[in-house]
Amino acid sequence: MSVGGPTVVIMTETRDGAVSDARDVRLADLDFTVVDVETTGWAPDDAGITEIGAVRVHDGRVVAEFGSLVNPGRPVPAPITELTGIDDQMLTGGRSIGLALARGVDPRRLMAELLGKVDGPNRGKGGRGHLADPGAGFFGAHAVVGGNISIAAGVALAKKLDRDGGIVAVVFGDGACGAGSLHETLNIAAIWKLPLLFVCDNNQLSVSTPRAEVLAPKKLSDLGAAFGLSARTVDGTDVETVAQAAMALLEGVRRGDGPAFLECISYRFAAHSTTARELRDTAELARIRGTCPIVREATRLRAAGVIDADLHDALEQDALADVSAAFAFADASPYPDAGEVLSDVG
Repeated sequence: MSVGGPTVVIMTETRDGAVSDARDVRLADLDFTVVDVETTGWAPDDAGITEIGAVRVHDGRVVAEFGSLVNPGRPVPAPITELTGIDDQMLTGGRSIGLALARGVDPRRLMAELLGKVDGPNRGKGGRGHLADPGAGFFGAHAVVGGNISIAAGVALAKKLDRDGGIVAVVFGDGACGAGSLHETLNIAAIWKLPLLFVCDNNQLSVSTPRAEVLAPKKLSDLGAAFGLSARTVDGTDVETVAQAAMALLEGVRRGDGPAFLECISYRFAAHSTTARELRDTAELARIRGTCPIVREATRLRAAGVIDADLHDALEQDALADVSAAFAFADASPYPDAGEVLSDVG
């Protein structure tokens, strides 16, 4: 992993849409300030935080559009997906890439989807905000805040009627906790005892609005408890704590006890998106980034003798190789034919 500042993977796109170059560079070496970054993962280095993602450069010009970032202050997808099996389904919001990768969506097909190519799971029509791959156990992303929650109840009802033993986990942010769809779904899920785990990834900001200014409960897990759900609030920056809590709640869900609610307190290491202003000061950001779950878990694993520095570096290099392979695959994939623009649109 390179050091000396954030790193991104650069793609230079020509007029015909071909990607003519892909390379790792330091963000500080680039001569622009506004970029479109779709981050596929973060990893710490001696200089701070490193981004692994894509910046679109069209005819030598950076295309500055909306990008929603996935960052290491929110590691919830990893432990949750490790506890789900082949018969289970997961849903999330528009910030979908980390969870999709953790669930097992092929990174090559995922990158093709992000670039609007036919080899994506949705033939390039879903993108980040509506990515879906049910065959991989990832029922889908839903860009509308709270829009995934009631859909998850429908999937859970199908699981219950099919009696296949599968459960559904739906991940959403604190911003969705004021949506009527959450409260309605909590109610019907409790009445019908649906095999559904509600996972609130509470990073304490709705874009830039502090959670306490818009949501009355001291703990968002109290929203689930009000409907009789087993509910817990845990440190979302501790991977093992999240895994243990999710495991305990999922035992009840799989047993037929009904839905459960898990609130994971996390932090956002950067602004909400590439078009949002960062309103937190430098000192607060430095404190938050000092809680990096990746560093925390890596330190714990090294202390336990599970990994050493060489294995850690090898894992990072493997991840970078996967990213490069995904770009190459997506580059080779064609765009959809214009004649199918209205196909699969209901």
